[in-house]
Amino acid sequence: MDPMLVIMAAGMGSRFGGLKQMTAVDGEGQVILDYSAYDAVQAGFKKIVCVIKKEIEADFRALVGDRIGRGCELEYAFQDLSDLPAGFSVPAERTKPWGTGHAVYAARALIDRPFAVINADDFYGRGAFQALYRFLSSNNDAHTHALVTYDLKNTLTENGTVARGVCAADKDGYLTSVTELTAIQGPAHSPSYTLDGGAVWQPLAPDTPVSLNTWGFHQGFVDAIGEDLVRFLRDDMPKNPPKAEFFLPSVVNACLKAGTDRVAVLPTDEVWHGVTYRDDLPALQAALARMRAEGKYPVRLWA
Repeated sequence: MDPMLVIMAAGMGSRFGGLKQMTAVDGEGQVILDYSAYDAVQAGFKKIVCVIKKEIEADFRALVGDRIGRGCELEYAFQDLSDLPAGFSVPAERTKPWGTGHAVYAARALIDRPFAVINADDFYGRGAFQALYRFLSSNNDAHTHALVTYDLKNTLTENGTVARGVCAADKDGYLTSVTELTAIQGPAHSPSYTLDGGAVWQPLAPDTPVSLNTWGFHQGFVDAIGEDLVRFLRDDMPKNPPKAEFFLPSVVNACLKAGTDRVAVLPTDEVWHGVTYRDDLPALQAALARMRAEGKYPVRLWA
């Protein structure tokens, strides 16, 4: 069965200042998600599931979904705070979404085949989707998954810090860990990170492989997500009920530590573009204009 794509689009862009998933990035009113979906379809993906909040469904369909649905089979999953395993409930003080692991958990009923996972508000480049489609179409080991990694220098913004998963791999090219760093800054030739709010900055190599949540999983990984969600709610969430997050890489790390699964690292030289901050938008628009001028994209993706 052809692999499918899950797009995590439920998060509000707090740093950007609005629902950045629906912010137009070209003169046709298309958004980043249009370009990612288009690249995925061009790479071979025929089914896409968008994970959104129920309250934005009408706007999302009108502004994005109805357009993308012309080119693929499109379904929706709804990420809701109360969608938790049996025996757990939402703390009274909790309003923040549970995180990327929970976003994929929200789509569990629609995942019926190998699947890729991406963020809605990142531009990944077609090469990332081609690598994931090839891997998921050809690798039949239910316990071997994939991660497309980027050189850190290709994923930075001039307008502030970014969060990235720093990846380590063994000599055979399989992932050994993903470490979430939530404050990395440029310049591209000399990036650095801080763990203490900026008091001390530590250097990182420009070619450090990082994750942008470009994963490829076999269907059974959904069960691992559910199992680790129970652990998170039991052990981690009570330490910080308002803000504790269930990250998708934490599930991967748990499987790697247990030795049950492995993850092939698929490096790419694609350049990330995104709108982490509102000031990132002009640079993204200029980059897409260049790519359209080069013939990489039509003016209207879904005409």
